Amino acid sequence: MLGAGVVATSGLALVPNVAAAETFTNTVDLVKKVMPAVVTIEIKKQANDQEMAQMGMPQDFPFEFFQRRFGMPDMGPNGQGQQMQRPEITGLGTGFIIQKDGHIVTNAHVVDGAESVKVTFSDGSTADAKVIGEDKATDIALIKVDTDKDLQTVGFGDSQTAQVGEPVVAIGNPFGLGTSVSTGIVSAKGRDLKSGPFDNYIQTDAAINKGNSGGPLFDAQGEVIGMNTAILSPTGGSVGIGFSVPSDTIKGVVADLQNSGTVKRGFLGVQIQPVSEDIAAALGLDKPEGVLVADVSPDTPAKKAGLKRGDIIVGVDGKPMKEPRDLTRAIGSDEPGTEVQLSLLRANKPLTLSVTLDERPTEKTKS
Repeated sequence: MLGAGVVATSGLALVPNVAAAETFTNTVDLVKKVMPAVVTIEIKKQANDQEMAQMGMPQDFPFEFFQRRFGMPDMGPNGQGQQMQRPEITGLGTGFIIQKDGHIVTNAHVVDGAESVKVTFSDGSTADAKVIGEDKATDIALIKVDTDKDLQTVGFGDSQTAQVGEPVVAIGNPFGLGTSVSTGIVSAKGRDLKSGPFDNYIQTDAAINKGNSGGPLFDAQGEVIGMNTAILSPTGGSVGIGFSVPSDTIKGVVADLQNSGTVKRGFLGVQIQPVSEDIAAALGLDKPEGVLVADVSPDTPAKKAGLKRGDIIVGVDGKPMKEPRDLTRAIGSDEPGTEVQLSLLRANKPLTLSVTLDERPTEKTKS
């Protein structure tokens, strides 16, 4: 799942948190405590078009023609030959156990298209897993194993309060070598990789490589503040720039997946763009902040509430909106049916509108 450039690394009460968190003075004690909750994930599936290309086979490879031309043995009593299929491939990733009943969090790209999922625990034992749900917009998936094992779990920390420079520990299965530990710091927060509408990554210099996808990023209290998902690399290997989905995002998505197997997000119905310096100057703004409404789609919550082209959205429920992705995340984090208060500038005059959100269409990228 990794290549040059930016690449993927392959009721809320239901989601546990660690109570009375202990601050570890050394990495050895931290790893001993959390390691049993980290698992290796192996999936099998038929190769998709991109994977076919990586194997040197064209996307439109003529399987049926190839079968007719070179023949396949007659396998059935009705004289029907075996259907030639795309090659089966194996994928590796990492996950972490959040509940004793066997719920495990990993990346959506780790289990996407999986025909079978096998989990290997820290003691070497294995169990089959089923996919409960995936959210490709945030690259989060929830899977579950049925086992009689006394599973150890890890809890979520507060990624919002994580500070740049604080130490972190990443655990995963790089290059299929087996469970490995790397250390580093939080290098930055709020990174936007342009990979999706809800990008808000934690950047870390802890080594992340192929196979680390879905692995936890721990703080000094042994709590999960991120899930290792992607790296920036010209070679495919770690150069010290890795990215993790923040735990505050994971908790909400996992709760939805656990309840219904899907994630429903709020939808406003506008096309948006940044406020340029020219627009800010024309409106007499001190600096180019806010989100410009470029268009309002018909028969949408925005249209019904009275939003107009040229409006500048500067806040949602009192929270400042400085750029388009702020608005996308704010609206998408609310459930359909939620009423939100939009703070606007219209013709350079402040205005507040109440909007009842609809459900976000999965095939669209509007806010």
